[in-house]
Amino acid sequence: MPEPSPFPPAAPPPRPVTPGLYLVATPIGNLRDMTLRALDVLAAADLVLAEDTRVSAKLLSAYGLKARLERCDDHASERAARIAVERIAGGEVVALVSDAGTPMVSDPGYVVAREVIGAGLPVHPIPGASSLLAALCLAGLPADRVLFAGFLPPKSAARKTALAELAEPGRTLVFFESGPRLAASLADMAEVLGDRPAAVTRELTKLHEECLRGPLSELAAHPGAQAPKGEIVVVVGPGDAVVASADDVDAALSEALTRLAPGPAAAEVARQTGANRKALYARALEMKAGR
Repeated sequence: MPEPSPFPPAAPPPRPVTPGLYLVATPIGNLRDMTLRALDVLAAADLVLAEDTRVSAKLLSAYGLKARLERCDDHASERAARIAVERIAGGEVVALVSDAGTPMVSDPGYVVAREVIGAGLPVHPIPGASSLLAALCLAGLPADRVLFAGFLPPKSAARKTALAELAEPGRTLVFFESGPRLAASLADMAEVLGDRPAAVTRELTKLHEECLRGPLSELAAHPGAQAPKGEIVVVVGPGDAVVASADDVDAALSEALTRLAPGPAAAEVARQTGANRKALYARALEMKAGR
């Protein structure tokens, strides 16, 4: 006979949902990833602010919930913020949802949260599904130091400039990307960041979930990276730190000082070489004084 489970047979009872703004994470593909607490909040909400009311109406219907919906996309966020402040100040519960995942992670909602916080009213996160975290788990790359960069610029030149600002080794990078731009973005990443190990994750939690792993250059040429459909998250490994010699550091600092003041020059060379910024600043002052 199996031993009885040490856990209670039922989940803890729901807590009362008090007036405030609730930032509710919703499933990124699999509807069963909805949390019990998110359902409690949406059931109690007097108003749900939604990125797309049609998408959110389907979600609510799937769980037998009914709530008043108001649009809160990038074009309606100011109006939604005013409504939220008025309703919460009047003692109501307002929930904010995006089409999928966690609000404000490359999704609308920042303006609403900012205004509610500014008004001194309560704001509560209701955590749940996140494509960023799901991709990190699936990629098999270090996740102890991570930088989330959202969407890169659509044009190659601007994209390379943005990537150059993120090129410091030692941290895993996470990007959102669209299918038509995926291969070109991966090629630019390989050129600017080096041929780092990476993973392209697609349709996370859905029926056709996929994860392609390999060096950036191989992924850029992979058939599966040529304009695939679905939601895409790219995870790029931290890369190897390059140890520069003292002569190389001095040469880089000397060149930087032809364009920049000592502080910015030290910061630039520190990013390029991994050398200590304070030590570089002191060295920059010595170089300037010696000229």
